[in-house]
Amino acid sequence: MRDLLAALHKEALLQWRSRAQLLAVFVFGATSLLLFSFAVGPHAELLRENAAGFLWLGLLLASTLTLAETYQAEMEQRALEGLLLLPASPPALYYGKALSNWFQLTLLGSGLVPLMVVLYDANVPRPLALFAVIALGCAGLSAPGTLYAAMTHQARSRQTLLPLLLFPLVVPVLIASVKATSLLMTGDPMGQLRPWMLLLACFDALHWSLCGLLFGRVVED
Repeated sequence: MRDLLAALHKEALLQWRSRAQLLAVFVFGATSLLLFSFAVGPHAELLRENAAGFLWLGLLLASTLTLAETYQAEMEQRALEGLLLLPASPPALYYGKALSNWFQLTLLGSGLVPLMVVLYDANVPRPLALFAVIALGCAGLSAPGTLYAAMTHQARSRQTLLPLLLFPLVVPVLIASVKATSLLMTGDPMGQLRPWMLLLACFDALHWSLCGLLFGRVVED
């Protein structure tokens, strides 16, 4: 636990120093939502029906920028090898990074919601439930994204390689997230929201447990 808290403290300092990057990622996500609205055109009903999918698509595209730079500071200072030599467990280092990425993505997704409401005339009757769905979906993105970022952090084209590896793995998470978000915004007469959120939580538990176990082998190799 002490190792994890130390890793979280380090990540919090790195996030604060690179806060301008988070703003740039938000602008990218907002631009994506704006372009999607232009692609659909002035069809209010169609925009509302697809608002959930556009939100998660914009968040997914923006998340690759954040995840690809997960180990940028360690690469610049050649600090990753030094961290592994410390008497700290690799899972603690991984979960520190993953929790940091989860926080950034959840903040990004929450920030895109007001823009989605304005652009797509979407209805958000239960904002707290929507925040919970965003948090669960971002957890499903950040866990494997942090692992694959460790696998590709030394590759010259990591911004291209990371999405190619990550997107096929997170398709079930995206489907569950989009479906749960859509049910929140368009209505849930059949009571399907809880099963979709439970399925999303199961995917999160699977990703966070397996990726934490595999991280040590990835960085050692």
